Amino acid sequence: MQDKTNTIFGIYPIKEALASNIVFDKVYIQKGAENDKIESLVKDLKKANVSINIVPFEKLNRLTRGNHQGIVALTSPIAFQSLETIVEKVLETQKTPLFLILDQITDVRNFGAILRTAECTGVDAVIIQKSGGAPVSGDTVKTSAGAIFKIPICKVEHIKDAIFYLQGSGITTIAASEKTNTEIYSLDLKKPLAIIMGSEGKGISKSVLGLVDERASLPLLGEINSLNVSVACGAFLYEVTRQRRL
Repeated sequence: MQDKTNTIFGIYPIKEALASNIVFDKVYIQKGAENDKIESLVKDLKKANVSINIVPFEKLNRLTRGNHQGIVALTSPIAFQSLETIVEKVLETQKTPLFLILDQITDVRNFGAILRTAECTGVDAVIIQKSGGAPVSGDTVKTSAGAIFKIPICKVEHIKDAIFYLQGSGITTIAASEKTNTEIYSLDLKKPLAIIMGSEGKGISKSVLGLVDERASLPLLGEINSLNVSVACGAFLYEVTRQRRL
């Protein structure tokens, strides 16, 4: 259920929020809406680099019971960071940086739990895609136990571009995938790393898997052949921590 405290709806309220430098997480616009005022607002939102999603009328009705006028915005409790700025800063101060890339994690509770573990394991920044992922909301703050305020979050247009950039900066990319016989425990995790976790249903997209330097799995000894993504992420991050403390 969407946290109503971070929802703004209607053309003029969203326009005023944008003018007041409110940080937006996502903006949803009704599919097929033809309105000069919405079109003008969309141009301003794009200039501000806000993620815009075209959705059915029913989606907007689920987000709010008010007169949304075909547009609903979700605000963010944090300001997002520039990937380039964060990577440059981290490389200047850390010999073995650790980044975490989330390929469209959609459940806000998983997202919050992952942020909490990431902060506890010393992740330098979390990288997410602008579209397709869970909203950064009050629910995220709650499930992350406040970790969202302590770790930089970078939003990028495409995960693939982030991977290219990190690889070009000398950072090894490792994808969590069951489609490999290489277990995470057999890899050297003491070098600069970016761990990539996929979505709850589909995992890491094929296009992303084709770009990474390594794939790694966790042993599954029971009859169930998958783990919750936040649990798997915790196992990966704590193996990095274990190796780096040896």
